[in-house]
Amino acid sequence: MHSQTYIHSDPLIESLPLSNISRAMDDDEVVIIGAGICGLATALALHRKGIKSVVMERSESLRNVTGAAIGIQPNGWRALDQLGVSENLRHTAVRLRRFRTLDISLGGGKQKEISLCDGETRWLRRKDLIDTLYAELPPGAVKFGFQLESIKFDPYSSKPVLRFIDGSSIVAKVVIGCDGGKSIIAQFLGLKPTKIFPLCAVRGLTYYPNGHSYDYEFAKVMKDNISVGRVTIDDNLVYWFCFLPYIPKDEKVWEDPEVTRQLTLELLSNHPQEIHQEIHELIENADMKSLSITHMRYRAPWDLLTGSFCKGTVMVSGDAMHVMGPFLAQGGAAGIEDAVVLARIMAQLDLNSVESGSKVMAHKVEESFNQFVKQRRMRVVRLSLQTYIIGMLSGTPSFIKKVIYIMLLVVLFPNPYNHVNYDCGDL
Repeated sequence: MHSQTYIHSDPLIESLPLSNISRAMDDDEVVIIGAGICGLATALALHRKGIKSVVMERSESLRNVTGAAIGIQPNGWRALDQLGVSENLRHTAVRLRRFRTLDISLGGGKQKEISLCDGETRWLRRKDLIDTLYAELPPGAVKFGFQLESIKFDPYSSKPVLRFIDGSSIVAKVVIGCDGGKSIIAQFLGLKPTKIFPLCAVRGLTYYPNGHSYDYEFAKVMKDNISVGRVTIDDNLVYWFCFLPYIPKDEKVWEDPEVTRQLTLELLSNHPQEIHQEIHELIENADMKSLSITHMRYRAPWDLLTGSFCKGTVMVSGDAMHVMGPFLAQGGAAGIEDAVVLARIMAQLDLNSVESGSKVMAHKVEESFNQFVKQRRMRVVRLSLQTYIIGMLSGTPSFIKKVIYIMLLVVLFPNPYNHVNYDCGDL
């Protein structure tokens, strides 16, 4: 049974027993599944354009731990500017000066350094981004404790019917699935299952109460199939990550942060002493609540080329549409871009000023969804393809395959940083 207390109060919903919640929700124009980055950004973008929505979140509170931090590069800041939250977020993280990578796989030390003076790049705490988006939403915009079980079209009205694991259900007019890489909405639309890279990611935050000595940079070291890196968030906080070969284990084992920490340190023990010492310190002093280990999922680029991302008044966005590895630091930004583009298209089709109390018109919704997919498909295909090749390059032990993947990157992406120049346009 759901608690009748929400972070945002909604007298209409709270006054009804759970069995009657479908009647209340039927007056909402748009139901968004998932209060992650894309779900909240989509709700905020629609709100800015005068389109009412409600976000149904499975957790009992905001989810802001997994991943610990998120990179926002120039294209992401353009999208956040459109949402009207960029200035608040800029105060939460320093601007990075450079990317620095070192590859010691072959015993030497091939170093690459790229100045970031021409583009704004910051790593934000995921919590800061989630909290900022949430704070801009109107009261009652997010409902917690609603875990989606299934979705189907009502055979009489053709409206989507959402059923939750406790047996409650709601009839919606429009559904936007922002429910991540294991999306139930994506399954409903017939999208092929996501795949898993041969790597897992361990990530965390380390706090230095008296300050740290690290420069304002993204620094990464690669050796064989292991990559470790750190990014300065501010003068007291450092985000770090390790990409490691996938290790099959009982999933419950990974729920213990101490097990995750010790295994990560063990796998990094054969790195050069100076590098090992630095990352060892970060991991040893990490905030245990920030530690996470994830199997990195992706939707195959060829599936993005051919997939149907909408059906009637149901669609997917963000990771539910195009989950990708973290190798370009573009997954979150791509979801925010989705939000801006979708809200703009829906507003252009007058879905914010439809008669009868802002009731949506199904054919206009379908048209807006089709336009959205048309505008976004090739953008996310290119991001996904580049991320896929980098992920496979990082995960394969085969020298021949590494050479092939490197050649593909050179041919297909002669400017490997061109993706940050993308502009999603005005809201």
